[in-house]
Amino acid sequence: MTGRRPSAVEPDATRGTAGSRDVTTRLLRGVAYASLPAEIVILVCLVAGVRIPPPALVAAEAAALLLLVAGLVVYRRLRRGGFSAREALGELVPVPVLRLIGHEVRLLASLALWVARRRSGVRPGAQVFPHARDQAALMYGFAFVCLVETIGMSYLLADWPVTHAIVLVLDVYSGILFVLGVHAASVTRPHVLTPDALRLRQAAHVDLHIPLDLIAAVRHELRFTHEKTEGELNLAVASQTSVAIELTEPVDAPRFLGGTRSVRIVRCHADDARALYRALTEAVAAG
Repeated sequence: MTGRRPSAVEPDATRGTAGSRDVTTRLLRGVAYASLPAEIVILVCLVAGVRIPPPALVAAEAAALLLLVAGLVVYRRLRRGGFSAREALGELVPVPVLRLIGHEVRLLASLALWVARRRSGVRPGAQVFPHARDQAALMYGFAFVCLVETIGMSYLLADWPVTHAIVLVLDVYSGILFVLGVHAASVTRPHVLTPDALRLRQAAHVDLHIPLDLIAAVRHELRFTHEKTEGELNLAVASQTSVAIELTEPVDAPRFLGGTRSVRIVRCHADDARALYRALTEAVAAG
């Protein structure tokens, strides 16, 4: 039996390619970090009415465009090299930034689902347990306050059209739409119980799958205060949880900006907490 002997230079070539890729992505990230403050400075100058020389403005925008094109080129090379779309983006963009962008996208998608009266991640035959009712009044109150603040700022900045437009967009998006998006995410992303797992969610930033065979005990337990404790996850709604779940072994709960932490006790809330407790207890016993 004959076989091809591995070439002695192949590992070095592989390392060289990977090293070149790492240097390229680090360089792109460095340029992006350097150009972002420059873009912010230009924006502040424009809002303040400071005249920027046209050559400087054109150079700044050309640099931003070239950075975007270079990023797309590297992205295509990574995809051709076998990277998935998520992995390629992870090479170019820091994980916290991707997590923040993903969170914003989910909030906007939740608003669309809310208007359409649809829910996310609910399969036929699954038991659904909403959990947004007790926070509705608070979220609508926040949205009203943001609306009043937006109207006030719009009136005060009426004599500065550019500043008025920028502040108006920021107020509407980061105030009203964000608050309504958080509530919409809670409405359209309920807890879901299937024959083999419990899916617990909180707004658009927590999505935890717990296999039923890992559940050791379930308790109907109403709490209004929660201390941050290692190994425990509290998914409070309006500062309250009503169901406590103990696990036989830890599960990995995702952190907001990336990474995970191990938890063995999970507390959550549902509009009908007793129904969730009964259904979960029966599902665990049947399994």
